[in-house]
Amino acid sequence: MSNRTGIFLQVRLGSSRLPGKALLEIEGKAIITHAMQALSAVDIDCRAILTDSSSANRLKPLAAASGFSLFEGAAEDVLDRYVSAAAEYGVDTIIRATGDNPLVDAEAAGLILQNHIECNADYSGFDDMPLGTGVEVLKTSALRAAANQSDDSYDHEHVSPYLYKNPTLFKINRFRAPERFCLPGSAVTVDTPDDFEYIRGLYAALYKGKPLTITDIIPWLRENRRAHE
Repeated sequence: MSNRTGIFLQVRLGSSRLPGKALLEIEGKAIITHAMQALSAVDIDCRAILTDSSSANRLKPLAAASGFSLFEGAAEDVLDRYVSAAAEYGVDTIIRATGDNPLVDAEAAGLILQNHIECNADYSGFDDMPLGTGVEVLKTSALRAAANQSDDSYDHEHVSPYLYKNPTLFKINRFRAPERFCLPGSAVTVDTPDDFEYIRGLYAALYKGKPLTITDIIPWLRENRRAHE
């Protein structure tokens, strides 16, 4: 039986703390473009940006330029957006990432995908990586069950909580990442203006035109820890 896999990169441009953050540029490229270029290295059947109708027109040219499809779904019910996109693209297994994390790591994504399939898990992820470099891997049938069984708006907004809150119903596969990927307590997410300036500094120091990997950035992160880490 074939297992069709896809990368779904969710993005919405209506952030209250940093509006349009996925479109902010670092080293001449939008944050979401950095994420798409990194994830293009993962061997996968399809790649798509998942967004809502209010954001689609601004994202479509960037998606096309990086070889990603664009899927429009529910604005608030992101879980439904994933389930609907999986049906549209015929995907059995999903790599879930977000468009405001430019430093998502392709090697780590490929490793956890392989482990997820070998274990026949419903949910897989690595622990102890810098926040913003990892992905979740999800079985479509498990997400469909979560969408049908949960009426909690939090579960529907954040996609995967219903799975890992119910380990007796779903096979959860979460464990410490390989040591070369680990730096617990560090973060490279872009949620606020301060985050954006921090990541701009990282790119200014390290970026040479190709996607940065975790092993590229960990030495810099060790030397440039922020006060809250």
